[in-house]
Amino acid sequence: MFRGTGIRPFFYACSDTSFSLQQPELFAQAMDLSQRVALWEEHARTIPIQPRGELFLLKKAPRQTWKELLLKSNSDLVRPPLLSGNRSRTIGFSKNLELGFFDARTVAYLALQLAYHAGFDTAILVGVDLSPAQGRFYETPDSFKSPCGLDQHLQSRILPSLKLMSDKVMGKDFAVYNLSPTSRIPTSIIPNISLDELGKLVDR
Repeated sequence: MFRGTGIRPFFYACSDTSFSLQQPELFAQAMDLSQRVALWEEHARTIPIQPRGELFLLKKAPRQTWKELLLKSNSDLVRPPLLSGNRSRTIGFSKNLELGFFDARTVAYLALQLAYHAGFDTAILVGVDLSPAQGRFYETPDSFKSPCGLDQHLQSRILPSLKLMSDKVMGKDFAVYNLSPTSRIPTSIIPNISLDELGKLVDR
């Protein structure tokens, strides 16, 4: 969406290693336009085109140990209570991506962690409908359509991760709003904002 605008995205994040093969033209444009690019290390080594901007290598946040839980260390890695054998072990929010990030099966969640890591105090979700039926804005009837796992992971990973962020990260130091009027993210987790309200927020 930034083509021809003169805008260079502050960060482009790609956590899907197959995207560069499925959408090579779009991926190449992102590598050329973006001031910074976040990629898995293995992905960065194998792509045919290197980013023009700064490269940030992604890694998964390590699993929490019982010692860390008891000592309440690693406060930059926000997690739910450690429950043995529970999926919550893979859910969290990273305030410092040097330590790793949590993959909630949507790149939007990586973007939110990047925003916090970079020092922003407000993030606006744009186009995060989480509805596969609506398709992606860059896909056409004739173009290749990348596989989508939103329905599969919505209840098990995506919404629990956003709920954790809402409960334990969002507040006076970090606000998140959703611009989409048709998003599957409940407003009890991330409040909606209108274009008029967003304009006032930017003006302030």
